[in-house]
Amino acid sequence: MAIQVKLTPALEKFAEDCVAEGRYGDVNQVVEASLRLLQHQELKRQAFLQSLKDAEDEADRGDVFTLEEVMADLDAIIEAAEAHAAE
Repeated sequence: MAIQVKLTPALEKFAEDCVAEGRYGDVNQVVEASLRLLQHQELKRQAFLQSLKDAEDEADRGDVFTLEEVMADLDAIIEAAEAHAAE
């Protein structure tokens, strides 16, 4: 199945320049590479949205750290770093 794509003049020039520079064999390869990048970006976006959903679910279950717990952990890390630096 052949799909025709209409590009803006700027994108058409960019695609043609990519071919002229020898980076791609033809404009179709440029479009295919672009779609692969878009597909990869979409997969990353979906994974990010899922991680947000997972974090929201954890928060709803109360599976979170309090500010006091975080601050205590940070204080311990700072104290350990200072002790190590003093050695």
